[in-house]
Amino acid sequence: MAKKSDSDSSLDFNAPTTSQIAKVATGSIIGSIIEQYDFLVTGIIAATVWGTVFFHTSLLAGIAAALSIYGLGIIIRPVGAYIFGHIADRRGRRDSLVYALVLMGVATLLIGLTPGYATLGIAAAVLLLIFRLLQGISFGAEFGTASTWVVEYAAKSKHRAFWGAWTGFAIPFGLLLGFGSVLAITGSMSHAAFMSYGWRILFGIGFIVAVIGVIIRMRLSDSLLFDKFKQKRKVLEYPASRVWKEMPGRILGTSLVNAMFGGAFFLAFVFGTSYMTAVGFSAITAEEIGLIAAAGMFVFMLIASVLADKYGRKPILMVAAIVLFVFAIPYFALINTGNFWLATLADLIGFGFVFGFGYGAIPVFYTENFPTKYRASGASAGYQISQVYGGGLVPILAGMILAAVGIHIAYLYIGIMIMIYTIAAMAAILYFKDTTKLDLVKYSG
Repeated sequence: MAKKSDSDSSLDFNAPTTSQIAKVATGSIIGSIIEQYDFLVTGIIAATVWGTVFFHTSLLAGIAAALSIYGLGIIIRPVGAYIFGHIADRRGRRDSLVYALVLMGVATLLIGLTPGYATLGIAAAVLLLIFRLLQGISFGAEFGTASTWVVEYAAKSKHRAFWGAWTGFAIPFGLLLGFGSVLAITGSMSHAAFMSYGWRILFGIGFIVAVIGVIIRMRLSDSLLFDKFKQKRKVLEYPASRVWKEMPGRILGTSLVNAMFGGAFFLAFVFGTSYMTAVGFSAITAEEIGLIAAAGMFVFMLIASVLADKYGRKPILMVAAIVLFVFAIPYFALINTGNFWLATLADLIGFGFVFGFGYGAIPVFYTENFPTKYRASGASAGYQISQVYGGGLVPILAGMILAAVGIHIAYLYIGIMIMIYTIAAMAAILYFKDTTKLDLVKYSG
């Protein structure tokens, strides 16, 4: 799929050391950890707290309004991908991520500090919406640009998938931080205290992590490949617009692959947790199973990243897709047994393996499919578009199915829906050429 530029030899540079790559890889995952932490924590808080704190209406109507605000924070992410992708492809990958992390930290803190309806009335919900949208815009910058930064830094390495996967490592780390924080805060105070002020502490934790991330990122150097590109070639005036004009098929095609993983996340981690409680598991037990699966995800991600460098990106992605397709419905059969260990096995396969194994190749898959001149914009657009109709649309459709048939039958229809997403992803995987042997230095555009 990739074309080579006719003057790319001028972009050559001295390869950084393993230690230097590791430092950039570590700095890249900080914002992504907050992104995953927020995805979990905000989802929990929106469903359990915001409805009563920010809305003066019935309980169900308040929860619905709160979840709508939560969902809008996901839907707006492509806007952030466009804005910060443009900055990354003009000024630099690191600078873009620093700006995004500052916005992310401030928005997260302001959400935690926003007074409730009892103090501000309807203005409280309006402020919550504004801060959530700002937070969503900042998250739109993270994964695609962070992956670009790391993979470009490791452009001359034979282990690009491994280094790119460090951005993916943020997913289990963020989930573990989120679960651990929620369990720690809820376990240390009464329910009334948590509803009053305890939930706000969780957003304070997100702000602190963001500050640490800004400090770390400011001390790191930008992508050496992009620095050389700026010196030798003229950066595009509007890179985020150009990539949509020149490679719309590539953006939409790559988005199909990750939309499958968005569906897998919802199937096993969101709906699956609710389903466990519906068949008799306690909420704490369901969360413990989720923690085990998140830890397993990290192990599978690490293994898959090494295999992706040895055998290619496409085989890894296809294995994850096939397992998800086959296991989408049997996942629930194991949970239906009511046995802790079988339910844990279900989560380890349906969530830990599928998501972890796939994300051993996803970061490098996105970055290698776009040239240097608008790599951050293209990777961010493809990834964040998939979050809208994968991570965002699946819960909406699943909610409609739940309302229509009830939780004990809904899993059949939801499983089939995920299988359809998987078929689309497999078609996209087969369509794209494997980029393992691609010379990233020469693929400038």
